[in-house]
Amino acid sequence: MNFSAADFKKLILPIVIALGLVGSGAALIWFVNRQVIDANARFSAVKNERVQAREKLARISEEEREVSERIEVYRRLRDLRIIGKERRLDWVDAIQRIRATREMLDVRYVIEPQKLLISLPGKPGKVDFNVSTMKLELALLHEGDLIGFLDDLRDAGNAYVSVRRCSVIRSGAGGQAAGATTLIPRLRAECLIDLITVLDAGAKT
Repeated sequence: MNFSAADFKKLILPIVIALGLVGSGAALIWFVNRQVIDANARFSAVKNERVQAREKLARISEEEREVSERIEVYRRLRDLRIIGKERRLDWVDAIQRIRATREMLDVRYVIEPQKLLISLPGKPGKVDFNVSTMKLELALLHEGDLIGFLDDLRDAGNAYVSVRRCSVIRSGAGGQAAGATTLIPRLRAECLIDLITVLDAGAKT
C-alpha cells in the first residue's frame, strides 16, 4: 500500500496524539509506581516507629516496675529502721526485752565497733552498708530457744540481722534439779551475727 504525501499529512495528527497518549501513559505509570514506592516507604517508616514506640514503652514499663520494686524495698528497710546510723541502744534494749520475754537465764553478747562493709554510688549521694558484728552466747533449754531468739531479734528491726555462724554444744545434764522449781539449761549456743545498717547520703533526714 502506497502513501501519498497528502495521506501522510492526514496521519500526522493521529500519530502525534497517539505518541502523546503513550507518553502520558508512561508518565502516569511512572507516577503511580513512584507513589507506590513512597507509600511503601512511609508505611515501613510508620511500622518502624510503632515498633520503636512499643519497645520504648516496654522499657519504660520495665523501668517503672524496677523503680517501684526498689521503692518498696527502701520503704521496708526504712520501716524496719535499717536505714540510718547504727542504733546500739536499741539493740541492747531489744536483747534485754527478748531475754525477759523468753525467760532466758543467761544471755551474753559483745558488739564490735562498726565497720564499712561496702560503699556503692547513688543519687544524689553514695550508699554505705555498715556492719557491727555481735558475738552472742546463750544458755538454752532446747534448740527452739535459739531459733526464737534470732526470730525476735530480726523482728525487732533497727538492723538487718545476718547470722554468720552458730554452734550449739551440750553444757550439762540439764533438766530440773531435785527440790528446785527452775529448769537448768542443758545447751549452750555461740553465734557470730552481723548487724547491718544502710547509710544513704542522699536520703532526707
